[in-house]
Amino acid sequence: MNAAVISVPGPPDVFKIEERPRPIPGEADVLIRVKAAGVNRADLIQREGHYPPPPGVSVDVPGLEIAGVIEAVGVNARRWKGGEAVCALLPGGGYAEHVAVNGGHCLPVPRGLSFVEAATLPEAVFTVWHNVFQRGRLVTGERFLVHGGSSGIGLAAIQLAHLMGARAFATAGNEEKCRACEEAGAELAINYRHKDFETVLRPDGMDVILDMVGGSYVARNLRLLRPDGRLVFINAVNGAQAEFNVLDIMVRRLTITGSTLRSREPDFKSALAAEVERYIWPLIEGGKFRANVFKVFRLEEAAEAHRLMESSQHIGKIVLAVE
Repeated sequence: MNAAVISVPGPPDVFKIEERPRPIPGEADVLIRVKAAGVNRADLIQREGHYPPPPGVSVDVPGLEIAGVIEAVGVNARRWKGGEAVCALLPGGGYAEHVAVNGGHCLPVPRGLSFVEAATLPEAVFTVWHNVFQRGRLVTGERFLVHGGSSGIGLAAIQLAHLMGARAFATAGNEEKCRACEEAGAELAINYRHKDFETVLRPDGMDVILDMVGGSYVARNLRLLRPDGRLVFINAVNGAQAEFNVLDIMVRRLTITGSTLRSREPDFKSALAAEVERYIWPLIEGGKFRANVFKVFRLEEAAEAHRLMESSQHIGKIVLAVE
């Protein structure tokens, strides 16, 4: 099979198309012929040599989510049959023509969606469901803020928060991105280059904040939280270090949490997939949740896809069409 390989850690130009052995599925796995692969910021960090995959996962072929057709089924992956269209969450290796993945980490391609659209779902919806609704415990009527609202995860978070009856708010880097957030269901999207989000949102505060920025946002997020509020981290692109007032956390009973999904144990991911299928798949198939595809590149254009993501000019998801 062909794969987009990181020849050496570095800038986007390090990608090369190379022939690699087709993976052999284990007893709990399925072999999928990949039709499309989602591009995520974690892929960029791996390309730069700063995000090693879990043991046993390809170091030089990134890719955390795909959609395609099952070609072979392990003896313990009994749910699936050859020829079924699925999307899957991967620990890596998605920039390739074939992947082997635990059958419990796959979901059927939602009715009405293309492979390209389905490839945008696993990383975003698994991440949002776990961090916003399981860890953040967002419920109907609460106020929810996501930073980076026009990203794939941000737009998924806004849509799901709105659909679950919460009041969604967002920050983004320009007016076009703010409009995209509001079209997705945000009551208000704040252009952080022109306005201070803390000042704008402080009068009413927030119950749950999903942060992928870190750095100087941490203390501001904590000041925004209402009593018993929850701050959830999924990245820290502006720095992992921050100072804040511990007494303020104690007085208002705030919760600070966060997670990474890639290295979690297989059983956890399977249980998460089951919840996503139960609660989110009906919304997608009912036309209430929209996949947000910004641009599609061919597999051999992985470098161009990474350059676009690094520019932060995109709104929603970037996808590689593998076939």
